[in-house]
Amino acid sequence: MEPTSPTAVPPLAGFTVGVTAARRADELAALLERRGAAVLRAPVLRIVPLSDDGELLDTTRQLLDDAPDIVVATTAIGFRGWIEAADGWGLGEALLRRLGEVELLARGPKVRGAVRAAGLTEAWSPASESMAEVLERLLDEGVDGRCVAVQLHGEPLPGFNESLRAAGARVVAVPVYRWMPPEDLAPVDRLLDAVTSRALDAVTFTSAPAAASLLGRATQRGRLDAFLDALRTDVLAGCVGPVTALPLQAHDVPTLQPERFRLGPLVQLLSRELPGRVRPLPVAGHEVQVRGQAALVDGALRPVPPAGMALLRALARRPGWVVSRADLLRVLPGAGRDEHAVETAMARLRAALGAPRLIQTVVKRGYRLALDPHADKYAPPA
Repeated sequence: MEPTSPTAVPPLAGFTVGVTAARRADELAALLERRGAAVLRAPVLRIVPLSDDGELLDTTRQLLDDAPDIVVATTAIGFRGWIEAADGWGLGEALLRRLGEVELLARGPKVRGAVRAAGLTEAWSPASESMAEVLERLLDEGVDGRCVAVQLHGEPLPGFNESLRAAGARVVAVPVYRWMPPEDLAPVDRLLDAVTSRALDAVTFTSAPAAASLLGRATQRGRLDAFLDALRTDVLAGCVGPVTALPLQAHDVPTLQPERFRLGPLVQLLSRELPGRVRPLPVAGHEVQVRGQAALVDGALRPVPPAGMALLRALARRPGWVVSRADLLRVLPGAGRDEHAVETAMARLRAALGAPRLIQTVVKRGYRLALDPHADKYAPPA
């Protein structure tokens, strides 16, 4: 791959991002790739519609026979799926009539749009799209002795139903979709391996069940500690919102969340955060940034093969310091015990960077990034 010119470098060029989503994975991947990222896809869940599931049918019949006081629609796709399933059972018109008779709350504009597309009108919708605001309104309104039906979308709503029950409500959960493990776990395992080996710079989550599923798979493989260590240190966990982040935060994993719980703002946030974590280094008269899978030299993107990136990252951890061949051999993937592998990978790294003098050979000791003498804040102590 030829190096790009400085003006052509998008914000995520040189970074690799994992996508765990099943639904809307193509959209998220396209947004990331448009900003220059390499994307590793691994749907960690699959969504199974419950149109033929007795639980949803029984719940729908229950609500038709015994009208709830309030219905909370939480997702557009879930609300549409419920109406479509009811149509399939011949209950669609009856369900729409029932929903038109109750206090119907819609979480956010997408849900509001689905409600109105069904010919209904919501009683209220929060500006924040937050279930916490919906809960606050219900509790302020008072729910003691009232029946509240909550449309789910394949995942529990932590604390929501419990808070309503504690306030005296009778809560009916409407399970429209169910999350299941993917039929093929190989992509998930590749993603786990990429996280633990730091071959990813970030991994994105768009639902709490996806985060929980990946943690569960890491546990099954005996890789949980290594997985968590990577997420706590080198691999950024980007979550579409606070509910999605809960399973990770329960394991003390720091998460990044946009102010607006959408894919676009999440990608925009990653586009600021990942480049912002890379410090520019003044090396041999050039400015060098070491990104996840590439380097920027004077603003031009220089793709580097994996072995070269392993060496470059090791040198960049202590810019200006000499790193021995033995230490470099330890970070070189699949090198074994032959230090000649370091010399071969180093020659390829220098060629990829396009400026051989960036890396200085220190005879009988190893290699160092040739940090400019005036760069005192990066130089080793005397």
